[in-house]
Amino acid sequence: MKTILIPLEDHAAMPAVLEAARLIAEAFDSYMEGFALHPAPADFVAVDPLSSLTIPASHESDEEIERIAQRLFETFMREHAVPAAAPGSAAYSYRWVRANAFGDAFIGSHGRLFDLIALGRPGREQDDPRMAPLEAALFDSGRPVLIVPETMPKVIGRNVLVAWNGSTEQTRTTAFALPVLRKAAQVTVLSVEGGMTPGPTGEAFAHYLRLNGIAVTPITVGLGKRTTGEVILDYARTQGCDLLVKGAYTQSRLRQMVFGGATRHILATATLPVLMAH
Repeated sequence: MKTILIPLEDHAAMPAVLEAARLIAEAFDSYMEGFALHPAPADFVAVDPLSSLTIPASHESDEEIERIAQRLFETFMREHAVPAAAPGSAAYSYRWVRANAFGDAFIGSHGRLFDLIALGRPGREQDDPRMAPLEAALFDSGRPVLIVPETMPKVIGRNVLVAWNGSTEQTRTTAFALPVLRKAAQVTVLSVEGGMTPGPTGEAFAHYLRLNGIAVTPITVGLGKRTTGEVILDYARTQGCDLLVKGAYTQSRLRQMVFGGATRHILATATLPVLMAH
């Protein structure tokens, strides 16, 4: 987690995204790079047909987008006494770049150069983050994404919930999260009966994590009348978890099939940061 990419847009969750990225950077002595995301006209539609998330139209000029984003980024870093980046190895620092970031696809390309991409959790309101940047980061970068709700985090990565379902995607996501898990004070591997795919049990995966030097508690819960996503978020809330590690998965290349039930619910309603990868 030595390098963190922060694409900036003017939305309600941006201050929380910056703080979540800063907390990770502080813990891992990381370099943070910010840039203004310039959505191409084709990136905007009225409503996301899959999630029903409204995607707002942009009326600002590219120069105005750049000015607002840079001011927000640099003001935040100065207020939190983050040093400006210097040449050499990554250290707790920041840098603003003026990239040719026209179109959300740039996140997927440029994000391959970073250990983590920090974005806001999409929502239905006009000032909420959009879905398209998250999709580009998840499915084109090959890197994990820290998805942050509007609520400002006080801590992150101390009480971590791993939503284990036995899948390849969850395995890959947890592998990305190993540096965070090693620093955590508490790690829980949660398996939901009825929400598993063919693969290792939660107990077996907890054993794997212990072999990697991580103290972990495995637990299995039933669905009851809830969905898998509801069970995961209910557990995270009742246990005071400050980070959820969750794989994003797909059964088809068609966009309408990209987000399964649990992933879709978590993306729509999570109130804690989610570390997600595909």
